[in-house]
Amino acid sequence: MSYTVKEIFYTLQGEGGQTGRAAVFCRFAGCNLWSGRESDRADAACRFCDTDFVGTDGPGGGRFASAAALAQAVRDCWPAAAGGIPLVVCTGGEPLLQLDAAAVDALRVAGFQVAVETNGTQPAPPGIDWLCVSPKSTAPLQLTAGDELKLVYPQADAPPERFAGLAFRHFFLQAMDGPDGAAHLQQALAYCLAHPQWRLSLQTHKLIGIP
Repeated sequence: MSYTVKEIFYTLQGEGGQTGRAAVFCRFAGCNLWSGRESDRADAACRFCDTDFVGTDGPGGGRFASAAALAQAVRDCWPAAAGGIPLVVCTGGEPLLQLDAAAVDALRVAGFQVAVETNGTQPAPPGIDWLCVSPKSTAPLQLTAGDELKLVYPQADAPPERFAGLAFRHFFLQAMDGPDGAAHLQQALAYCLAHPQWRLSLQTHKLIGIP
């Protein structure tokens, strides 16, 4: 299988349960809930996405003919003298449209722990070390267990109550960005205070100005 990747870059994880950890981000192109074109946003299952996942023109992006080639591109982004355990965050778009068992195995052979950020509508291959599911609107979930459920809030048709009984280790609310971001943050804060099962996730990469 070949892999179409928007960008591969080294940074700090900015949100959720691994905030602050150094990681290589591998952003796969394409998504099943939105084409990525503004002309299609009004009809998309996810209308609030602020990520560019179209094409292969980002740093490190391209088409990789094999899992080994993809893993090597990820490995090349990790600092040679770095200590600790290397982490790759497979994201998108929707990474599970492309990320398969061969790619997970190749990344692990290259020395990486493999984290995935997914909308949860696709099955996941074995071997993932950290699974983060971020439900979108009424899109049906195939993944109902994992390490982290991170819900963008508020979504009128995706209330936290729908997901509170699922088998995740951590539950995060993340305020929806945009012109009403400040109000959404206050709503998320209030919900977490009233429902302590949920923790507040901040997009710290935006706050400090890193990718």
